[in-house]
Amino acid sequence: MNVLALPWLDISILVAFIGAFWVSRQSDPLRAHRFGLGFTGTSFFCSFMAWLAYYLGTDSVLITRWSLQPFLFGRQLFSLDELSAPLVPTIALLHFLTALATPRTLMRRFSFTWSLFSETLRLATFSCKEPWVLIALLVMSTVPPYIELKNRDRPTRLYTRHMLLFIVLLIVGGAGVELAGSATTPAPWWAAIPLLLAILLICGTVPAHCWLTDWFEHASFGIAILNVSPLTGVYAAVRLVLPIAPDWVLQSIGIFSLITAVYAAAMATVQREDRRFYAYLFLSISSMVLVGLELHTQLSLCGSLCLWFSTMLSLGGFGLTLRALEGRFGRLSLTRHHGLYEHSPTLAVCFMLTGLACIGFPLTLGFISSELLVESAVEANPYVGIGIVAASALNGIAVLRAYFLLFTGARHHSTVSLQLGFWERFAVLTIAAIILGGGLFPQPGVTTRMQAAKEILADRMVHIPSERVDHAEEDREP
Repeated sequence: MNVLALPWLDISILVAFIGAFWVSRQSDPLRAHRFGLGFTGTSFFCSFMAWLAYYLGTDSVLITRWSLQPFLFGRQLFSLDELSAPLVPTIALLHFLTALATPRTLMRRFSFTWSLFSETLRLATFSCKEPWVLIALLVMSTVPPYIELKNRDRPTRLYTRHMLLFIVLLIVGGAGVELAGSATTPAPWWAAIPLLLAILLICGTVPAHCWLTDWFEHASFGIAILNVSPLTGVYAAVRLVLPIAPDWVLQSIGIFSLITAVYAAAMATVQREDRRFYAYLFLSISSMVLVGLELHTQLSLCGSLCLWFSTMLSLGGFGLTLRALEGRFGRLSLTRHHGLYEHSPTLAVCFMLTGLACIGFPLTLGFISSELLVESAVEANPYVGIGIVAASALNGIAVLRAYFLLFTGARHHSTVSLQLGFWERFAVLTIAAIILGGGLFPQPGVTTRMQAAKEILADRMVHIPSERVDHAEEDREP
């Protein structure tokens, strides 16, 4: 029997789900950590095997033969395609490395149960293309963050109001598309507007961004990183909006996203606290991913998908570095110099590397992504290109400012060792290695993202017949 023919994706989702139940039965935080680490590691291995089986061309019929999905649902609801194949194992990797890098001091504050349950939902979400199943999963994904806030006795009103509005808009928009019968036609305006507002809200687009900064302020930093780093809102936009939305919907997403990218980048340069700095940096970079979707050309979409993948890793690694700093020094102020380099040189290097990757520095994974996005944006609209360049420049200033304030300019005195532990060092260096490897050898990743962009645009041309001529003319150009 071919090992790759096993339903590895099903096993990955099932392992995370069983792990959430099993860990919830553990009262000792140390035992919960060990079991949580084992389940997240196993889930990552299974998702990696699913990715390997997909790119080695394993026959999907053989995989379906061993899958439980036809017996449970009557068909395959969860499967990998060109878009989701690299995203699913990346999500599992981030969960595994976050659990691995959780020190003893943070074990009581980091919920492995809800982390595994959230991983189950994210793995299922990013491997699903069925609109209503995807909507149901997106709705369910709003529950773990609420439980996180309740368990920590933090205010939930702001988060609850935004998520209830998101759920209502998502359901209304999905129902409108179905009632309009938009299988081969653009969605009508009364169905497209709720979907547009739902995507803008869940992505934290200005002026609906306050729930995300509040979430970072009150949630456990590790859970907050895992909740936002996959950019679930972007996936919802690609699956639910991009195929059926009229051009004016995509243009609206692009305009609001560009404003958010510049505004959040400017806000990141003046933040006085590390978590809010990270939140605004995330808002700016994730908004630039949405800008690429609005242009909906092969080059811009490829650049957007590349930036999406690099953002997941670079912002995930950047967040883990900040989390390691918080674990040693508490919440860090960005109003004075801390001089932490002497005590944590590895953290300083990882902070700089992952931060530079976020802004597309050469030789990092984000460089080719940023170049593709800027080039396509300038060709489509020079003003959009200027906005993206301005946001990137401001993000670079914000990252360098944070680095100098945290690691230079003073001498920090401590009577205990503040060096990284072995597993924390392993986690951040693993992400750093992937970032550098992707920057030095970007061609395989760009090729897969270009193929995914072609499939997305082909799906859109089925629903938007007027674009068939436009793309046909693009293909004939030398």
